Amino acid sequence: MPVEWTGLSPEVLLGLDREAPTTLGAQLQDQLRDAIRGGRLSDGERLPSTRALAQELGVSRGLVVDAFAQLEAEGYLVGKPGSSTRVNGAAACAPSSPSAPAPADRLDIDFRYGMPDLAQAPRHDWLWALAEAGRTAPISAWGYGPAGGDDSVRDVVASYLRRVRGAAVGPADLVMCSGYQQGLGTVLRVLAEHGASAVATEDPHALDDDAAISHARLDAFHVAVDERGLDVDALAATPARAVIVTPAHQAPTGVVLAPERRQALVAWAHERDGYILEDDYDAEFRYDRQPVGSLQGLAPERVLSLGSISKSLAPTLRLGWIACPPLLTAGVIAEQHVTARMTPGLDQLALAELIRSGRYDRHLRRMRGVYAARRQVLADAIAEHAPAVRVGGLAAGLHAVLHLPAEVEETHVVDESRRRGVGVYGMSGWRADGTTTPPQLVLGFGNVHDQAIRRGIGEIADLRRGG
Repeated sequence: MPVEWTGLSPEVLLGLDREAPTTLGAQLQDQLRDAIRGGRLSDGERLPSTRALAQELGVSRGLVVDAFAQLEAEGYLVGKPGSSTRVNGAAACAPSSPSAPAPADRLDIDFRYGMPDLAQAPRHDWLWALAEAGRTAPISAWGYGPAGGDDSVRDVVASYLRRVRGAAVGPADLVMCSGYQQGLGTVLRVLAEHGASAVATEDPHALDDDAAISHARLDAFHVAVDERGLDVDALAATPARAVIVTPAHQAPTGVVLAPERRQALVAWAHERDGYILEDDYDAEFRYDRQPVGSLQGLAPERVLSLGSISKSLAPTLRLGWIACPPLLTAGVIAEQHVTARMTPGLDQLALAELIRSGRYDRHLRRMRGVYAARRQVLADAIAEHAPAVRVGGLAAGLHAVLHLPAEVEETHVVDESRRRGVGVYGMSGWRADGTTTPPQLVLGFGNVHDQAIRRGIGEIADLRRGG
């Protein structure tokens, strides 16, 4: 389907050489033919009006009318009186921009990890906040803003983190970024400049972190996670001077870093002259336990806490923050200036409006109830259809971990589920060595509605017996 350009006559890049031996009319015809054959102008695409194109090229309208008439006669264009002239796709030899290939298996139900309910993103509130920010922002806010973020926004977000996450950060040491991954890349490059050569991660963990570590030209070490979180003794046996952790709700096992492990991790950072990179990715959503405060509040001089609104609002908004130790703040801001220049200023102001107005808290409270009910539906469906399967990680967050019987082959469950139109994801995709034992599934329920959860679990329940 061609792109429809609404409003004024669409522009098209054409140029006429008045010094060339060929006539201007012939040049125009040749360039339009080439654009159609080469796919620059696609099937059904509207051309500028003859009057607008003549004005743009500085030629008579009659010359353009004659060129269009010739190309219509040759079958390159189609036109009707009183209507736009369009490209005739039958004459186009090259396709337009290629579309993505259709997936081999289309999923009717997708238990994808890390996805909030996109249908319940607070569109109305976000648009209100954007309008309010645009109405009240000073003229200077429409220019190039500071790389660390708008000062007023940093003040609001820092206050929010102190209130809700128990963080120990002021606006001067809070840096706005474009989501977790962009912020992580910035932090890793700064740590490399400060002499770090190796970074540890939890295992299992988000393998995207390994890609970010490699891109920063650092070595990655993987440290096992057990029922009490990261094994700090094993971390100490590595040469790492930094470690990426998810202490409030380990991604993906769902365990909470035990209090004694928190203390040991902070002690490791002091002894190693190292830093802890806290991925505070879904701490707003907790159900059966008291909220766990940010690790950054325990050791602000050794912890860089990275958060975003990807889970709380929507991933597409690409807004996040880094709570920095004071010794690293200037370096993080300098790196932001070089690699990202600035985080979109109007979006920052909109987030601040959303928080100040109470609409952000109100949305989180509402979604906490939605997700709590949804995870109960998941637990009930598994208890009904697969009572022998143990479920973990449900105390917080937007995903659960299914512990399959030892004799079940994880890859078989994943592949057969997809064949049935249900997307489930093996823990092997999170493990550094890719091992499929013990067999486990990571099921996100944030973007799957109640009926789909029940139907999806029922559809694949028999796979717990292996195959």
